Amino acid sequence: MEGLEQWKDQLEQLKSQLEPWKNQLEKCLHEVIEYLNQIPPVQLYAAIAVLLISTLLLLSIRLFKRAKSNTVILTGLSGSGKTVLFYQLRDGSVHQGTITSMEPNESTIVLNSDSNKRKSKPVHIVDVPGHSRLRPKLDEFLPRAAGIVFVVDSLEFLPNCHLASEYLYDILTKASVVKKKIPVLICCNKNDKVTAHTKEFIRKQMEKEIDKLRASRSAISAADISNDFTLGVPEEPFTFSQCRNKVTVAESSGLTGEVGQVEQFIWECVKP
Repeated sequence: MEGLEQWKDQLEQLKSQLEPWKNQLEKCLHEVIEYLNQIPPVQLYAAIAVLLISTLLLLSIRLFKRAKSNTVILTGLSGSGKTVLFYQLRDGSVHQGTITSMEPNESTIVLNSDSNKRKSKPVHIVDVPGHSRLRPKLDEFLPRAAGIVFVVDSLEFLPNCHLASEYLYDILTKASVVKKKIPVLICCNKNDKVTAHTKEFIRKQMEKEIDKLRASRSAISAADISNDFTLGVPEEPFTFSQCRNKVTVAESSGLTGEVGQVEQFIWECVKP
């Protein structure tokens, strides 16, 4: 009984201590209600609407960040080694010779390259066929792309420079790429061969070729231009640094497994 009495005394003391806080809270609530009553209904409703809209926007932004895409696209001309590179990224398997793809190859993988010694979240890799008649398939994947790897054959680059530059030009001027600022990696593949061109040479030649394309296409009437955006700075020679999205150049070899620079690019695209 003595313990019960002590508990009752402690509760009474706590109640007496909380009483001033209760009175203060009631006073504050009363003042808030009085203030709200003085605000015209239209202004009050507008303030509530702004608060709700702001809350919804913040929630949508957070959800968007959480739902960051993990899709990276491999594309380029036929024979550039995209599919060999795809298999090397997927499981490290080596495929000799040219593998022609008529349908997109897709796989969800976890990167674990020798260059960074770390694992990223799962990445959805899509190898899009390079044949000109099959390129429209690229548009199906671009809206959810976090990055684009544009594969170039370093051995047979010069004979294909114009076609490769034209294809890359079309990608860099697409609204789905420019508005989202999707990063692009120009992957100079097959660099294990002695006669392969360097990435610096390929970059400069493609910049010159795109500069010519830009000039020729700007001469066409606006009604005939199919590209969504223009490239570069007027009256200045074109460079990839002028693009609204980041464009970088790297080297690789799908046959020998030298894909560290490609994996690093993919990691940067999909990392949280």
